Amino acid sequence: MNLSSLDISVFVFYVLALIGIAYWVSREKPGHDKDAGDYFLAGKSLPWWAIGASLIAANISAEQIIGMSGSGYVLGLAIASYEWMAALTLILVGKYCLPIFLEKKIYTMPQFLEQRFDSRVKTVMAVFWLGVYVFVNLTAVLWLGALAINTITGVDVTYAMIFLGAFSLAYSLYGGLKAVAFTDIIQVVLLIIGGLFLSYVSLNMISDGAGVMAGFSTLTTALPEKFDMILAKDSPFYNDLPGLSVLIGGMWIMNISYWGFNQYIIQRTLAAKSLEEGQKGIVFAAFLKLLMPLIVVLPGIAAVILAPDLERADQAYPTLMAIMPEGLRGLVFAALVAAIVSSLASMTNSVATIFTMDLYKNVAKQQSESHFVKVGRIVSVLALIVAMVVAQPLLGQFDQAFQYIQEFTGFFTPGIVVLFLFGMFWSKTTANGALAAALGSAVFSLTFKLWWPELPFMDRVGLVFLLCSFVIVLMSLLKPASSQSAMQAVQLNKINFTTTTSFNLSAIAVFLILCGLYATWW
Repeated sequence: MNLSSLDISVFVFYVLALIGIAYWVSREKPGHDKDAGDYFLAGKSLPWWAIGASLIAANISAEQIIGMSGSGYVLGLAIASYEWMAALTLILVGKYCLPIFLEKKIYTMPQFLEQRFDSRVKTVMAVFWLGVYVFVNLTAVLWLGALAINTITGVDVTYAMIFLGAFSLAYSLYGGLKAVAFTDIIQVVLLIIGGLFLSYVSLNMISDGAGVMAGFSTLTTALPEKFDMILAKDSPFYNDLPGLSVLIGGMWIMNISYWGFNQYIIQRTLAAKSLEEGQKGIVFAAFLKLLMPLIVVLPGIAAVILAPDLERADQAYPTLMAIMPEGLRGLVFAALVAAIVSSLASMTNSVATIFTMDLYKNVAKQQSESHFVKVGRIVSVLALIVAMVVAQPLLGQFDQAFQYIQEFTGFFTPGIVVLFLFGMFWSKTTANGALAAALGSAVFSLTFKLWWPELPFMDRVGLVFLLCSFVIVLMSLLKPASSQSAMQAVQLNKINFTTTTSFNLSAIAVFLILCGLYATWW
């Protein structure tokens, strides 16, 4: 498929407009230079709508649109559990985690770990996250995004990665998180409009022009196996989504780690004007998550009928774009690129934040604020360059990159969730216990992977979570914290966990919608 002149014009207008808006929102008052707070936390000035939009824009990227559509092509609607369960997870994060983080006035997740435990825990986790963000997240977004551009336009994958990296830097490098967050509202609107229109056209084609509902009815009738939310043990894809584990098992651990303790996600809530504003943004994001399967999963299922002979599942979404009318095809292409570059910008900003504030600042304490901003910009560029170099060797051989990402991160997420949850809510947790849980997560996961390979990875995540919980309790009780260390525990009685009526009603609405969805597609 090639883009027409009209499609290219639409796309070029989007690129130029986004860069222009980013520089406009990033401008500073005369005489004021950006400090670290401005660059990494947007001066703690983000309103709820920017927070909610930015959470989704950072999350929905190539690994979701391309990768999850590919998984929809193979697995069906069951993969939507990652989206729908995330909505409820967001509510819990807003209710119980965000109040603690904002009370601590932190920049990064490693910084919280240092306040709660010690510098050892902070350094270990900072180095770990830098590795994951560069070699897993950034590479996945670049590779899948470049693959999509290659499928749509024929541009070489290498050149496509260079374009994506350069574009993300062009609009985010100067303004930092503020530029990313305030332009993300445009990205999300474009993403939703483009994605819904692609789903509309796909369903209409399946029904031979009889309408969306007729197309959806045809799809469910022709492919009933693609609309099982809870997979049975005899399903060939049970190892990817093992039955009830998506509701009561390892899926919770994956989601809590991602939405609660993932720097490039939680960073925009740390930049909220206030706790209430941050919680409103999280609610907004939760409702958007309920909508996402219509945009990222349904097209993949539709492609089973419209493009049944794909060589790779991850080609489903780009292939469907070929059916879009001229001009609108350019809009959907812009929406896809918007999702990719917004995630790249968020990830590189978070890599820069962790490296600068958690590692570099410790050895350059006397430097000026403007110096730290400059270092952050350099790190952003270097992180993208490294990710471009290693993307194809790491991901080129995988058919479903989304599942690869989940499998890899599942080695470490149980320990991350354990050390954060116990560190936040159990005052006796010690630094040694936290380190043991973090390292034990990798050891236990690798052991199960080698010696119990048939165990579904999501069940493995749940089992390792329980083992790490035992380890952190045992280590903390065997050698209790000193009186000074005990004073670092979170004083829960001083944290305000009270939420507004609108937040509570929204939480109930999200829960009821989820119940309805799972009852319908059980």
